[in-house]
Amino acid sequence: MANEMMNRFAMDPFFDRLARRFFSPTEWENDTISNGDLKTDIKETDKDYMLKVNVPGIDKKNIHLAYNHGDLEINVDQAQASEKKDDLGRLIASERTHGVMSRTYELPGVDRDHISAKIDNGVLNIILPKSAESTENGNQIEIQ
Repeated sequence: MANEMMNRFAMDPFFDRLARRFFSPTEWENDTISNGDLKTDIKETDKDYMLKVNVPGIDKKNIHLAYNHGDLEINVDQAQASEKKDDLGRLIASERTHGVMSRTYELPGVDRDHISAKIDNGVLNIILPKSAESTENGNQIEIQ
């Protein structure tokens, strides 16, 4: 009997939406923090690495970038609060969410002094220029 009742609720769109709202109360939390990942495109050229990281709704002050020992690290720490009031202005709901996301990318040989980053329409664009490397092939000596 209990399984039959659970199946009926699971197939009812009203209860399905209600459960999703209860456990994931905000659209932002559902889209970003619950997924817990930073969708990224990486392009490499001869001169640099270019990253595009989706960060919708995240303020740049909550994004921290660091480049150490060939790794680019992105940390996002975002808190959000919302209140709902009735027609008389009385508080009927108050919700707070907090999420942390972190990701590390192995990108060797970068000129860390010339890394640039900016946010445009919810996308973090990072350019990591490659450092000038010797064109010599290690310890090989060419015989003429």
